This record gives sequence, C-alpha cells and structure tokens, in this order.
Amino acid sequence: MPDWQEILSRDGPAAWQTAYRIVGNRADADECFQEACLSALNVSRRRSVRSWPALLKHLAAARAIDRLRERSRRRAREQVVDGSMPDAGAPLPAQRIEDAEVVEQLRAALAKIPPKQSELFCLYLEQWSYQEIAEQFDISTSRVGVLLHRARKRLARLLATTLCNQRGNEGRRSSSGETRNASKEPS
Repeated sequence: MPDWQEILSRDGPAAWQTAYRIVGNRADADECFQEACLSALNVSRRRSVRSWPALLKHLAAARAIDRLRERSRRRAREQVVDGSMPDAGAPLPAQRIEDAEVVEQLRAALAKIPPKQSELFCLYLEQWSYQEIAEQFDISTSRVGVLLHRARKRLARLLATTLCNQRGNEGRRSSSGETRNASKEPS
C-alpha cells in the first residue's frame, strides 16, 4: 500500500502546478488535483505504479483539459443565451490584455483538439521529454512525436482561424463606424 502522505507531499505540488498552468485559476486547479489524486488511488489499486510524479501530472493534465472543455462548452451556451461577452472589469495595460487573450485562445484551442493530443502537448509544455511522455502513455517515442506534431498543427490552425475571425470583426466594426460618421456629416 502506497504511503499517500509521502507521495502527496513530495509529488503533489508539481501535479497541482501542472493543472494550474492549464486552467489558469486556483479553484479549478484544486478540483483537478483532487480528481487526479482519486484517479491515482484507483490506478494504484489495479496495477503497480512505476512513477508517481508522472502519473499524478498526467492525471492532473487530463483533468485540467477536461475542465477547459467544460468551460468552453459553458461559454458557448452562455453566449447563445446572453448574446454578449461579459465585461472584463477594470482596464489593464495593453500587453497584459493581449497576453491574457492569447492564453485564453490557447486554452480554448486545447479544448477543441483530441484529448490525447491535448494531454501530450501540455506535458510537453511542462518540459517532459518524449521518452517520459512515451512511458507514461505506454506508446513509442516516435508516436509521441507524431501526436505532438498533429497537436501543434491543429492548434496553429485553430489559433490562426481565431485571429482571422477577430480581424474580420474589427474590420466590420471600423467600417460600420466610418459609415455612421459619414452619414452624420452635412451635405
């Protein structure tokens, strides 16, 4: 029987940080970490665990990706019902706003690609080696490379589409603003 106190004190903080980096807020990271710990307990009952840090980080990343998917679906439903975006609050410096938008776009894109690719990509961002990822998922290192390549391609395509949509919306806003201003000018 594993010593859970030791495992959680030694490996828990890194797993929690993995979840936090993906979901971006403490409450969701806490829930993802708790779910990952429960899943790790169930895994340990079925088979022996070779690497507790790897298992906990993998499960935390998987739960965090699931949370992003839920968040994305909830936002989509709310936008359909509400028809508007919530106010972001007090203004922030432009760079912080841009950074937050990029992070949110990446999170939304991660929620749209296949789960295994999302998990692999997140672990890769956590600076796991191909070998470590391969061992955790019980696949070859070349398969890890293929899945990461596919994840990068899909993410790039999704982020490019998002950027094009934003530019299109900005163009429509500016042209409609010009039309309104032109109609107010005296003839």
